[in-house]
Amino acid sequence: MEDYLEAIFNLGKVKRAIRVKDIAKRLGVKMPTVTNMLKTLSGRGFIDYEKYEYIELTRKGHRVGKEIHRRHSVLRGFLTDILKINPKKADEEACKMEHGVSSSTLNRFVEFMEFIQSCPRAGSTWLENFDEYRLQGRDPEKCIDRMKEFSNGFRHKIDTIGNKKDDDDGTQ
Repeated sequence: MEDYLEAIFNLGKVKRAIRVKDIAKRLGVKMPTVTNMLKTLSGRGFIDYEKYEYIELTRKGHRVGKEIHRRHSVLRGFLTDILKINPKKADEEACKMEHGVSSSTLNRFVEFMEFIQSCPRAGSTWLENFDEYRLQGRDPEKCIDRMKEFSNGFRHKIDTIGNKKDDDDGTQ
């Protein structure tokens, strides 16, 4: 059911009039299968649908379709941007995952992605290191070397911040 709502939501962004054949093509199913699901969706108040007419999401259907689309986008983004999975495969995997993820878990994914992409201790360097680790093997010595580099850099940053604070306080 969620796949249909997401398909209708996405089709509605590019087409003004959505028909059974558009949904069937999008989902790779036969038109009678779509028609049966549209009856169910209509009965549950997700769409306005009359046989041989255009399909429209109700407010309820739009809200659910938008949320499913958001889940898919966040998961696909995590898979492609963080884990570096091929976009086509990531799209397929996100489609499978989106139906079992709660909104609170999805929000954690978003927070985690934002943290990784913006935190000075993480950011792009962290992602590059992960990619190198993934592609070139899991040599523990490399991890230890990175920890030493990080430790020295972090110590320097703490000293710099501490000196700036002392200067701001007027103490030295």
